[in-house]
Amino acid sequence: MMVGNFIGDFVRGKNFHEIFSPSIALGIELHREIDEFTDTHPIVLESKIRLRPKYRHYSPVIVDMFYDHFLAKNWNNYHSLSLDQYAQDAYRIIKAFENVVPEQVKQLLPYMIKGNWLVNYGQVEGINHALSGMAQRTPYKSNMEEASKDLVAHYELFQNEFTIFFPELQKFCKDFIYQKHKIQ
Repeated sequence: MMVGNFIGDFVRGKNFHEIFSPSIALGIELHREIDEFTDTHPIVLESKIRLRPKYRHYSPVIVDMFYDHFLAKNWNNYHSLSLDQYAQDAYRIIKAFENVVPEQVKQLLPYMIKGNWLVNYGQVEGINHALSGMAQRTPYKSNMEEASKDLVAHYELFQNEFTIFFPELQKFCKDFIYQKHKIQ
């Protein structure tokens, strides 16, 4: 399921249940449900609105990265394993499924592992590096390379919004997985 959730942004269409194993397909489905839940959540909307004047349609991507930062920074509040151990386990698991993940993931994974992105997101510099890289790959001017300044300027507001939102997301995920297993 972790692999499916990880590759969710790289899998197109609705026939993924025919392409991937049931557990990977469930992870892809969960990823899509998380995106829908997050995109329509009123707390997340507050974060996006704060950024929208400067970053326009890139504000949801930036908010996702900011929330990744707060998750990494406060990881011990949400998981019993250290973030470093969890990241190493996640990289190992995803690498073990390299033969089934989309080509884009195969190309991205070595950079992610080498840069230890999951751990480095816990630092503002790590988020700045990631957003600057995204800015270079966007076809239009996104200003994402400047977004970490807004993270610092409104740090407490974003952190408070994340702290309210994330437990709701956790509950949503648990309920989704419970419902899926109940049906099967």
